[in-house]
Amino acid sequence: MQLIMHTGVHYTEQDRLIKSLLRNKNAFQDWGVAIPGPGSYRALVRDTLNAMNRAPAAEGAREVLLDVILDETKADRVVLSDPNFFRTAGTAVQGGELYPAAAIRMKYMADLFPNDDLEIFLGVRNPATLLPILYGVAVDKSDAAFWGGRTAFDIRWSETISAIRQAAPHIPITFWCNEDLPLIWSQIIREIAGVEYHEKITGGFDLLASIMSKEGMQRLRAYLNGHPDMSEMQKRRVIAAFLDKFALEDKIEEELDMPGWTEELVDDLTEQYDEDVLAIQRMPGVTMIAP
Repeated sequence: MQLIMHTGVHYTEQDRLIKSLLRNKNAFQDWGVAIPGPGSYRALVRDTLNAMNRAPAAEGAREVLLDVILDETKADRVVLSDPNFFRTAGTAVQGGELYPAAAIRMKYMADLFPNDDLEIFLGVRNPATLLPILYGVAVDKSDAAFWGGRTAFDIRWSETISAIRQAAPHIPITFWCNEDLPLIWSQIIREIAGVEYHEKITGGFDLLASIMSKEGMQRLRAYLNGHPDMSEMQKRRVIAAFLDKFALEDKIEEELDMPGWTEELVDDLTEQYDEDVLAIQRMPGVTMIAP
């Protein structure tokens, strides 16, 4: 079985994405793809992974989990989505590392499903905008617990993803940048579900509709309907142009609330993030969805 794990991360539109996937649940089922409701498995999988910190999973745990998740649904591909696969937002940064528990938890998933084809899908986000949010919700904000003697420049996604690859090298990882989401939303839905580009889906504009004016969305739909033969790259250029003109500023602007952070520091962190994304792209077994 193909088991797809959409692992978030937190604050990358993860809940909106699973809702868009669920809007296609019946259509995807016809193609052998199951999109179970998150309420049917999140707590169960989380409890199982937490228990594996103490002892290996019991024999037959895979079958028990799948019985609950699928509830007699027949499928060749199952999509699970939980931003807490790697732990909660409150413990996302510990000792100056992003999701330090990610590697061991994905190893546990590999142990639970040893003969299945597992894949990880996740969005990453500029630490310059993400770290202030994670600091704000951190369970322990002390310098020792959160920063661990490191600085914001030491916190890189490549470190986390490399650790996952080492712990579970046979699990491929597909990632994207949260900043690119409006342009690649429909492709991500198709990639996660494993359906072809030409297949029609519902919800391809769910994110755009939340950040663009009603007039802009109407004009965009009319333009795309009037140019049905555009390539995917042409569509993305059109979407970018409409966003530039019709984006709702209060939906796309972010206020950073981090003591001592300057505009120069944010710019430097953003430049490092761009370099880090390039480093991740070069990792074996890692694929990037980009505009």
